[in-house]
Amino acid sequence: MKLSEELVYRGFIAETTIADPADLDNRESKKFYWGADPSADSLTIGNLAALMMCACFVRHGYQPYLLVGGATGQIGDPKENGERDLKSLDEVEHNKSCIKKQIEQIINVDNATMVDNYDWFRNINYLDFLREVGKAFSMTQLLDRQFVQNRIGEGGSGISYAEFSYTLIQGYDFLHLYREHGISLQLCGADQYGNCTSGIHLIRRLEDGRADVWSTPLVIDPVTGRKFGKSEGNAVWLASRDNGSGNYTSIFDFYQFWLNQPDESVEYLIKIYTLLTKDEIEDILERHAKQPELRLAQKALARGATEVVHGAKAAEEMEDLVAKLFGRDTDFAKFTKDEITKFGEYLPTARKGVMLVEALVENGLAESKKKAREYIKQGAVSINGAKVNDDAAAVSDVAIIKKGKNKFLIIL
Repeated sequence: MKLSEELVYRGFIAETTIADPADLDNRESKKFYWGADPSADSLTIGNLAALMMCACFVRHGYQPYLLVGGATGQIGDPKENGERDLKSLDEVEHNKSCIKKQIEQIINVDNATMVDNYDWFRNINYLDFLREVGKAFSMTQLLDRQFVQNRIGEGGSGISYAEFSYTLIQGYDFLHLYREHGISLQLCGADQYGNCTSGIHLIRRLEDGRADVWSTPLVIDPVTGRKFGKSEGNAVWLASRDNGSGNYTSIFDFYQFWLNQPDESVEYLIKIYTLLTKDEIEDILERHAKQPELRLAQKALARGATEVVHGAKAAEEMEDLVAKLFGRDTDFAKFTKDEITKFGEYLPTARKGVMLVEALVENGLAESKKKAREYIKQGAVSINGAKVNDDAAAVSDVAIIKKGKNKFLIIL
């Protein structure tokens, strides 16, 4: 399968300046860049979709330049509905370091080049920037941008000059990479397409050169109809441990997220979030259609996506853990202390002697002590398979606490 064919098959095509996708197959310069701002210390599965598109280009011989926006992260990509809070320079630096590691793990190739736009912006003279970049844009161009219209129109929240200038900064990134590395293709999510075209404009205006943008659609949550991402409040994070901000999703919850996808979404998602080939995907979907109760497609999606982000070993262990916890013949009372301790590597843990109600609240299995007591009275909480009815109980030994159908806490 050619690159253009695979991009179409996996759904990695939205707005683009390239009229015929087949042009990508024989492009003279096989370099691209993709960028992420350090607005948090972890990327989300929304970002992962664009990275999977980047990986598709890499598999077909393209050289990736992966940008972490140390400069743009100090301003913040304008939101549709209001001004961003500026992050401290220390927070930006911390976020950059975390995101860089995630990108390197997913785009794991020898010829990948990591760049940081702070490296070329820190020495730019403000007047020089206005003379070269500012003079290349008319206010009409900038005011026509949809996010600007939303912010300054009737009922809008207004927009600062800093955020208004963001598109010029991002456009200069493309110009700089074109000049320094000969990069003439930028990849992005569909929500960044407008900002990316600023770079095309600068390259044409200042270098009389040709550049293109290829974007992928935003991935939509099939349940809520909203995009996957932190701005929507439904983020699934790529980080599996807390770096201090609370922006993480445990590997177990990450795996479970994909495993619980409905049948009507799984074909769409398995093409985006796994490295399975077309033949492998078609075979899985065919077998799934014959026996949907086995959820073969969801299992393949969960394993494939977890393997991409957390590695093959973690994916295999999640598969084994889920089989043990949710098997039809599972008897929690028969798990040994060593087995339960092993579960604690991937599930939330608490120390022996903790009060049950407090353990449920502190580990996110209950919203409050009142709700925790309600769950216990309703028979929704069990310890080692036995339902608990004493809301004043303490847990004094190694144990598995289960709340509802799929929430667990390991006592060690």
